[in-house]
Amino acid sequence: MAMYKYVGRTAKGSLKRGTLEAESRRDAINKLRAQGISPREIKETKPSIFNRDLSLGGSRVKMEHFVVYCRQFATLIRAGVTIVDATNILADQTESKALKQALRQVEQDIRGGIAFSDAVEKHPKVFPPLFANMIRAGEMTGSLDETLDRMATYFEKQHSLKKNVQSTLTYPIILTVLIIGVVVFLLVYIIPQFMGIYEQFGSELPAITKLLLKISEIVQELWWLVSIILALFIGIFIFLYKTNKPFHYSVHVGLLKMPIFGKLLQKAAIARMTRTLSSLFSSAVPILDALDIVAKVSGNPIISKVVLEARDNLEKGGTLSQPLAAHWVFPPLVHQMTAIGEETGTLDFMLQKVADFYEEDVDRTVNSLKSLIEPVMIVILATVVGFIVISIMVPMFQVFTEIQ
Repeated sequence: MAMYKYVGRTAKGSLKRGTLEAESRRDAINKLRAQGISPREIKETKPSIFNRDLSLGGSRVKMEHFVVYCRQFATLIRAGVTIVDATNILADQTESKALKQALRQVEQDIRGGIAFSDAVEKHPKVFPPLFANMIRAGEMTGSLDETLDRMATYFEKQHSLKKNVQSTLTYPIILTVLIIGVVVFLLVYIIPQFMGIYEQFGSELPAITKLLLKISEIVQELWWLVSIILALFIGIFIFLYKTNKPFHYSVHVGLLKMPIFGKLLQKAAIARMTRTLSSLFSSAVPILDALDIVAKVSGNPIISKVVLEARDNLEKGGTLSQPLAAHWVFPPLVHQMTAIGEETGTLDFMLQKVADFYEEDVDRTVNSLKSLIEPVMIVILATVVGFIVISIMVPMFQVFTEIQ
């Protein structure tokens, strides 16, 4: 879309200047009139950093802002507020600039006769595909208020699950970085000072101290080389992860098979997949479309691959549970509950129960890991620092003994 600079007057007669994005000059005029602005002058201008919002990774909305939006939207619709008025109210209230802009455009589209689901589908960076498809299903069945309630609950659970997993994985990473920082500081700044003292006395150093001094010399002399190698490794890894699908897939296989944390990631991915499928089925989204959506939003290429295999199996007359049972990523509980749901016609209910089970399991695992990680990391830090301290103190005791 092109960027247009405009000058116009509001309904109260005050002069207003600004910029807006539009498909054409006529579209820009219509948008201004929809906002109650009578345009006096409109000129196309080139976008610049001064009239565009800056944000990392595009105009994506933070999950917490979107969760609040979903819950408030559901409440307003339940209270009988029209979609147009609810969208206008929430655009004024939201703290997210990206969401505010998207809602303003959605409001204009709705006033122009476009369905709400089609309007939000124009903003894939703000409204996930799952949201647009479930809203469309709610419009078709006349149960938009129930669909919005379900979506609000869904995104709240997903946000909580994501935060729990992130906090568990972030804590040991931060502690590991701190440990490395402490060790490097000791090797670069503290150890060399003691080296001069030992050289003055000329006494024979123990093997443990010689090893430490050698490590200190290597770190001081080759830190630049280590930094370059580390930067290259990280750069190549990120490049391959984003551009090479087999490598991307292999990384996720490795993550799921990690000791301790792998099981946590696996349970979280299964909970996300089953919760999404259950929500889509409950909103009367066709099963093949639902599986396509889940494959796109699962966030895990292994899960996505199996879901697409399940979709193909259904098209051939098979069942959803067969591909799940044949893959190692899904425990027996998942495909057994799925098979029961297919046989009894309660697939949405069964998948919801599976999601509840794994979400509770993730919560328990997170709490257990948090209680274990801190003492383990403290022991590791104490061991590393203790090795350095002992390596420094042993020759000092020898020197004091010789002096006495």
